[in-house]
Amino acid sequence: MRTVVIVGVGLIGGSFALALKKAGFGGRIVGVSSPRTIEAARARGAIDEAASLQAAVPEADLVYLAQPISRILDTIEEICPFLREGALVTDAGSTKAEIVGRASRRIRPGQFLGGHPMAGKERRGVEEAEPDLFAGRTYVLTPEGPADLETPAAINFVEWIRRIGGVPVVLSPSEHDEVVSLTSHLPQLASTALAATLAKRLALEKYGQVAGPGLMDTTRLALSSYDIWRDILATNAGPIERALDAYISELRDLRAGIVDARMQHEFEMAAEFAERLRRKGDENA
Repeated sequence: MRTVVIVGVGLIGGSFALALKKAGFGGRIVGVSSPRTIEAARARGAIDEAASLQAAVPEADLVYLAQPISRILDTIEEICPFLREGALVTDAGSTKAEIVGRASRRIRPGQFLGGHPMAGKERRGVEEAEPDLFAGRTYVLTPEGPADLETPAAINFVEWIRRIGGVPVVLSPSEHDEVVSLTSHLPQLASTALAATLAKRLALEKYGQVAGPGLMDTTRLALSSYDIWRDILATNAGPIERALDAYISELRDLRAGIVDARMQHEFEMAAEFAERLRRKGDENA
């Protein structure tokens, strides 16, 4: 892998570029983004040069799509005439079924391998990029079949994921979307719902000093931008609706059992899961 083209040099794309450099990548990293983002990416040292999509893609060994999902879908359509044989196209989109489905129909002559690094921040932009953003974090790969991971380009890409500290996990596109609806999308919507509930009912000017760190923790995700989440919700509606249904059902059970002996069981079950989740995170770190 000698030339990497990053389309969308924001938080994830910029962090991927910085992580490659920190891990010893000595090739060229070309950025494709808006002029303002390119300027910021140069200032951060994330990219070596900038180019248009049409100029950058023909020279790429790896094309890394780190845009919002709707733009990833558009770019998949746009890059096909410029791809060379043997090039690998991957993405960092938060949903996979629609992206992988479109890429399987359109990416020629190169190869597509869907990806989703389970890393990020509430704040966007290359200014927030970090070379260690992926360290110890799961990096989901969503091939259409096992053979997609056996090509030289895919093998090399997975090696670089490990070099930047990522932990590769392989799921099918549909399995990925079902799982992240519970592990990522539901926590976001729960945090948003909590913050929206309080915004309508709590006068911060009078009672803000009563809020403790627990509220800060549980509303952290509510800081996320709707610009990003709009595409996620639109491309994973079915699994997200099922996740919300399960969560609403659990909330109803909690409401019905506030003074019931079942509440102790719910607390104990939840605490055990939360503890196991944190142990798993420590194992990956």
